[in-house]
Amino acid sequence: MPILKSKLAPTSENRQTMSALVKELQDTLVKICHGGGEVARKRHTDRGKLLARDRIDLLIDEGSPFLEFGALAGLNTYDDEIPAAGIITGIGRIHGRECVIVANDATVKGGTYYPLTVKKHLRAQEIALENNLPCIYMVDSGGAFLPMQDQVFPDRDHFGRIFYNQAQLSSKGIPQIAVVMGSCTAGGAYVPAMCDQSIIVKGTGTIFLGGPPLVKAATGEEVTAEQLGGGDLHAKTSGVVDHLANNDEHAIQIAREIVDTLPRSTPWMAQETPEEPLYDADEIYDIIPTDVRQPYDVREIIARIVDGSRLDEFKPLYGTTLVCGFAKIYGYRVGIIANNGILFSESALKGAHFIELCCQRKIPLVFLQNISGFMVGSKYEAGGIARDGAKLVHAVACANVPKFTVTIGGSFGAGNYAMCGRAYSPRFMWTWPNSRISVMGGEQAATVLTLIRQEAQSAKGTTWPEKEVEAFKDTIRTKYEAEGSPYYASARLWDDGIIDPRDTRRVLGLSIAASLNKPIDDMKFGVFRM
Repeated sequence: MPILKSKLAPTSENRQTMSALVKELQDTLVKICHGGGEVARKRHTDRGKLLARDRIDLLIDEGSPFLEFGALAGLNTYDDEIPAAGIITGIGRIHGRECVIVANDATVKGGTYYPLTVKKHLRAQEIALENNLPCIYMVDSGGAFLPMQDQVFPDRDHFGRIFYNQAQLSSKGIPQIAVVMGSCTAGGAYVPAMCDQSIIVKGTGTIFLGGPPLVKAATGEEVTAEQLGGGDLHAKTSGVVDHLANNDEHAIQIAREIVDTLPRSTPWMAQETPEEPLYDADEIYDIIPTDVRQPYDVREIIARIVDGSRLDEFKPLYGTTLVCGFAKIYGYRVGIIANNGILFSESALKGAHFIELCCQRKIPLVFLQNISGFMVGSKYEAGGIARDGAKLVHAVACANVPKFTVTIGGSFGAGNYAMCGRAYSPRFMWTWPNSRISVMGGEQAATVLTLIRQEAQSAKGTTWPEKEVEAFKDTIRTKYEAEGSPYYASARLWDDGIIDPRDTRRVLGLSIAASLNKPIDDMKFGVFRM
């Protein structure tokens, strides 16, 4: 397989810009990892309970990686701070087996569910379902956040969907284990009740559909939480749980033992011997231009991600604004699709052809997304850019192999669709801290909206003072600048997290490994307009 030859000319400006962006990301993640703050953490540990992240560290194999997703969920979205949306989700190895882990953080609003907490929990279950991964729930939650009940309870993808998903996972033979380490209230009581096996910690774990205040209000009965739904009751009398643990550590040990007994699936693709890239991933900082309008060769990025910096490029002389080729990441075969400029008809046709090849050969697809959109103009419309772009969008939507997307720059308009944006169900979607996502750029949006308003003014026979026009444009630019931020996107779970560009190879390797437990469906495509 040919080796990519790097022609990198490092610039200190590029490095300084990316270093500052990564430093901001690291500082934000450190703050998020502290959960609800020191007072809440102390109150939690004083009860003899481990912190949520410490529970995860103890659950997974020592020294093994934890691929966290949704770490930035809820950032600056509510009046209250809810670090990580009050729930930690990710993939970790337990006795060498990848498992999805969902851990409530009771230091954040008692582990209650805000709208984004629900969305994040559902996303974790989706990942477990898509990849046939066992799911471990570490429960410590007060249930729905009642002041926002209309946004967490009644709709299809609200709180009730958690239990629907549990039933679906169970029906497909995907193991689920609940470890109740604190409150498990109201509808949340169904989490352990619907799992294959459940564990509860004596003295701190409680399970009930209605807590003591509700019971008193409804029936007049006065009862303590422990009497109503404590460990002894559910392990010895109700049978809701299967194991009674003495403390968090004991409960986690039992969970690990259960996972060790689960049947193992055979990965559908063999891993070959990994080979490190010839070029240092740290050099990615030198590649990404400070000015987003400045072009660069995306092969420089690929050379620092794939094994041996090797890429067997597909149609290298045709549709050159889309780089396609076969490569390996940590010994796993992949098809790379990377933007190298705006999409033309030739680029779209090339991409659709390459996707079909990868589906035929059962090769996962990795999209490196940096796209301003498709080429526009009368010449290109007459040439069928809409028809040819639709072929690429169709191929991406119907591809039956695992898809992985990394937004390494811009993600604008229909280009987002063609390059496997969130709506096209990539198994995982990661973004870099320099990325931007929007229907169009702020300047273009300001111009379009201004023209529309000016036409409306003209139709009424009125004029729009130039000073007001500029103020209007500034408002639109500011709005699009804020909403195009990767933090704005990640806080709303439009991706699975912002990552340090240097970690891209490692994150993709872990993502690909997690996807190999579910066999690939047969290849099926619909009608391509010719």
